[in-house]
Amino acid sequence: MFERYTERARRVLFYARYETSQLGRYSIENEHMLLGLIRLGTGVANQIFARANLPLEAIRQKLEKQKGPPTDIEIPFSNETKQLFTDAAHEAEQLNDKHIGTEHLLLGLLRAEGTVASILASNGLRLDAVRKEIAALRNAG
Repeated sequence: MFERYTERARRVLFYARYETSQLGRYSIENEHMLLGLIRLGTGVANQIFARANLPLEAIRQKLEKQKGPPTDIEIPFSNETKQLFTDAAHEAEQLNDKHIGTEHLLLGLLRAEGTVASILASNGLRLDAVRKEIAALRNAG
């Protein structure tokens, strides 16, 4: 399922699973995906976070408020997160990218309705603006 994902995007999935476990949750939600992107600390998504001066530690603390005991059970992806993967793949196709990277995961998070999209929007990240930012980063690089 994740053959098209870049190494960084795969690390985000790994970190999201870790964050889910540490927070004592039983499925990987979009909040955990955002925490995974933050934990990764590199890639296009993190460049966008830096350019937007996103308060990453404050966002992390907000998402970690309801921490439970860590769990080591098998942790599935929620339906919301499965939709994120579909949206990320769609964003990659729209950008004519063969691989799915951190920028596509970020765009997928912004397309979703819910806590993560709300947090990102309240910090100035909007879907269309981030698409333009990705294009600018690519043109500069």
